[in-house]
Formats: sequence, C-alpha cells, structure tokens
Amino acid sequence: MSAGIEQGTLPLFPLNTLVFPGGRLPLRVFEQRYLDMIKQAIADGTPFGICAIREGAEVGAPAIPYAVGTRVIITDWDMPQTGILHIDTQAQQRFVIRSIHTEANGLLIGSVESVSVEVISPIPDELQLAAEILRHIVKEYGDAHFPAPHHFEDAVWVGYRLSEVLPLKLSAKQSLLEMNDSVERLRILNEILKKQIN
Repeated sequence: MSAGIEQGTLPLFPLNTLVFPGGRLPLRVFEQRYLDMIKQAIADGTPFGICAIREGAEVGAPAIPYAVGTRVIITDWDMPQTGILHIDTQAQQRFVIRSIHTEANGLLIGSVESVSVEVISPIPDELQLAAEILRHIVKEYGDAHFPAPHHFEDAVWVGYRLSEVLPLKLSAKQSLLEMNDSVERLRILNEILKKQIN
C-alpha cells in the first residue's frame, strides 16, 4: 500500500459498506453531523471520505473506521422530506488515514494521504472468467448501476466492480480495497466465483 504525496484533511463518513474508485454509492443521510457535512460539501463542491466501520455503529457515538477509505464527490442530491437527504456519490481515489480528530458534533475529520492510483492492467487469460461474469452482471443491472464507460479488459476496473457487487464480508471487501496488486485481487475474486459456480 503506497501512499502518494497528496495530503490534506477530509471529513469522514464511516459506514457498514464501502465503495471502490470509479464506483457509485447512493446514500440516505439523516444524522445532523452528516447533514451538515453534506450541505457543506454541496455548497463548496468538496469531497468527503467513505470508510468501512472497524468498530462501532453507523449512528450514535463516533465509529472507528478502517485506515483505508475512498474519497467521493456528490453527483446529485434531493431532500424528499425535511431532515433527510438522498445523495448520489462517485468514488475517486483511495486514501490512508494518518490521524483523526473528532469535532464537537461527533464528526470525524481525518488527516489523509492519497494512495497511488493503480495503473490499467490487462487481464490474464486464466482470469477471464471474472470479466465474463461481470459482463453478465452489468448486462442484467444496466447502466444505472454500472455507468459507462465499461473497461472489461482492465484488471483494475473489473476487480473493483466485482469487489463491490459480490456478497462478501465487509472485512474481505476492505482487504480487497487495500490491495495494490490488481491481478492478485482478480485472482482472489476468480477463486471465489469458481467456488460459487461449482
């Protein structure tokens, strides 16, 4: 896991889910600390960080997040009723949390470093099963869940999308997020798929 030189602070949203770079994640926001955070992000056009929860819960006392998360931007929002925000987010790059402080309202602010972006990598022949299964999933669920462009020839993109959609434990998804070897990630996913098929 190599971190880049881009550093800064980022408001953090610990959740019982995560998102991989290039992915979409819709969220329903109702806690005041997160409503304030989202309103600020919309007003300023700034990102926030989504992290999986290592200890604790989504609501109430601040949860302890895993150290690696994903920076997201808000692409759309709606307030169907007072006090509830629906937002769509687009994931950008991964980051590592170096330290955290907690605001008076319970919002976590992380000092973070960006993780180097994985370079496009061709899929080895023996791992093509993973790409074929993802093709079927994308065809079934459509562009609403998997917006174009699609990169079925890229081990990074295929690995990220399969990691998001397969029914894996959160800790397993976190391990896949933290990996920096796209072919090894795809190899793990390929083995999982083979077990599910057999």
